[in-house]
Amino acid sequence: MSIVVLGIAGGSASGKTTVTMKILQAQVGQPIALLDQDSYYRDLSHLPLEQRKGFNFDHPESFDNELLVDHIDRLKAGEAVEKPTYSFEDYIRLGPTTCVESCSIVIVEGILVLGIKEIRRRLNVKIFVEADDDIRFIRRLTRDVKKRGRSIDDVVSQYLDTVRPMHLTFVEPSKRYADVIIPSAGPNDVAIGMVVSAIRQHLLERKR
Repeated sequence: MSIVVLGIAGGSASGKTTVTMKILQAQVGQPIALLDQDSYYRDLSHLPLEQRKGFNFDHPESFDNELLVDHIDRLKAGEAVEKPTYSFEDYIRLGPTTCVESCSIVIVEGILVLGIKEIRRRLNVKIFVEADDDIRFIRRLTRDVKKRGRSIDDVVSQYLDTVRPMHLTFVEPSKRYADVIIPSAGPNDVAIGMVVSAIRQHLLERKR
């Protein structure tokens, strides 16, 4: 089976999921496998809850990169994988997994999929989703309070202590590896169309 691996990166709350959904919608009739990097956070169940809260979740080593790379390789080889389930409330990996079948298109989405070399070198199409810092912070604050049970003080503290510094150190510099940079604020249908065309071209070339 001809398989194309698409990477979608960008800062926290930049709009990566929205862009991913638009690409999924545009690829009607094409099977797509989705690996979200957030599911691959390292399990912190061996640490007390207070220590888990202070963990740097925006550093490349906070992810189980070896497992994610293995899953990408397995999907490319035509095998199904068991994607982990991660609890953002308790900062631990849960028991149930999600079976992801190999498809002609694999999307790998997360803040550092372009910033980690072993992941980046497996991508055929590389995208960076861009949004202003203030927009990203407001989106993150809203999401973490409403969906992840965080307090406003905790979100602000984490943003200043780790999210922003790690964004400037690892996430923003990875933009230079992108084939396409997509703004999440305002119309981006033209950019989405370019990405979809690139995916289809890769699929055609691999079938020849």
